[in-house]
Amino acid sequence: MNRDLRLLSISLFIWGIGEGLFFYFQPLYLQKLGASPEVIGVILGVGGLVLSLSHIPAGAAADRFGRRPVMWASWFTGLVAAWTMALARSLPVFAVGAVLYNLSAFVIAPLNSYVTAARGRWSVQRALTITSASFNAGAVLGSLAGGQVSQRLGLATIYQVAALIFMISVVVVLFIHPQPVVASDPAEKAANGRRFSPRFWAFMGFVFVVMLVLYLPQPLAPNFLRDVRHVSLGDIGTLGALARGGMVVISLVLGSFGAWEGFLLAQISGGLFALLIWKGNGMWMYSAAYFFAGGYWASKAMAAAEVRSMVSEAAMGLAYGLNETMGGLAVFLASTLAGWMYARSPESAFRWAAWLLPLLLLGNLPFHPRWRRAKVSRKQTS
Repeated sequence: MNRDLRLLSISLFIWGIGEGLFFYFQPLYLQKLGASPEVIGVILGVGGLVLSLSHIPAGAAADRFGRRPVMWASWFTGLVAAWTMALARSLPVFAVGAVLYNLSAFVIAPLNSYVTAARGRWSVQRALTITSASFNAGAVLGSLAGGQVSQRLGLATIYQVAALIFMISVVVVLFIHPQPVVASDPAEKAANGRRFSPRFWAFMGFVFVVMLVLYLPQPLAPNFLRDVRHVSLGDIGTLGALARGGMVVISLVLGSFGAWEGFLLAQISGGLFALLIWKGNGMWMYSAAYFFAGGYWASKAMAAAEVRSMVSEAAMGLAYGLNETMGGLAVFLASTLAGWMYARSPESAFRWAAWLLPLLLLGNLPFHPRWRRAKVSRKQTS
């Protein structure tokens, strides 16, 4: 691991600690501020929508102006959002901070591009999963601390502590080196006739469906466990830590697989979360569920690795941005649906996600590398 990836991993680890403090308590704090399940779903969904609209311009800006400036902008946006939430004393102000914090995740496309370019001899999936694991390792510690702090000092305190931690992360990321801007190859663009292939666009549609199904049971899972299964705040913090720990383990394991195989296994893991929460009846099952919940986050890195095989380096930022846009739109729709479904039947989101998992797995088949090679072979012989 070179200097820039080390600094980036350290910064992400620190940021993960801060985000882990409050991430799994966000819907519970919104509820405490007076939001109904539908309103919680809308707030989380709007955050996902705003984020999804930012990924394409962020990725394109990274391709044109450089990745580091866009990454810095994201870090500072997240810091401002964190202080907004930390100082908020009403639902509207807090909601603005929450949406702005979601928006700060426009860093994902430039970050993935930066990591891909800086990876050296590592494979794309290994580089992306290692940096993702760094973030989530920090989130494990943050989630454990968040459960204890919220029980002793209240939910509002965890946002104040998180904002202070984010300031350290910002300082660290300011020391990474810039990367050169890669110009588009006119000859390649003319030969291809278009920037992205039909296969790429088909995969984008599939990514949307995958993220929609995998995220549907997640937004109000803490509320379900608290309201229906009567799990304590401390235990919810522990479950959040297990989810991030699962993300670290699952990412590191899947990073040794091919992108297609890793994406498939991540979906199975994410689907097990829904099944175990739906059918679970004790902490050991909820613990297993949250460990497998890391599959959702791992699937994002594996989808990005799959995308890299479909595009040129000059279009990498935009391609990653499109990939994250599909994920963001899925989060918007899944969050809104989850709030609506929870108000009518708290367990329905988990049930539907578990039922739809087999269809997801079948949907992976057209994107298998052998299928792609077979199509290329048929074109060459025709």
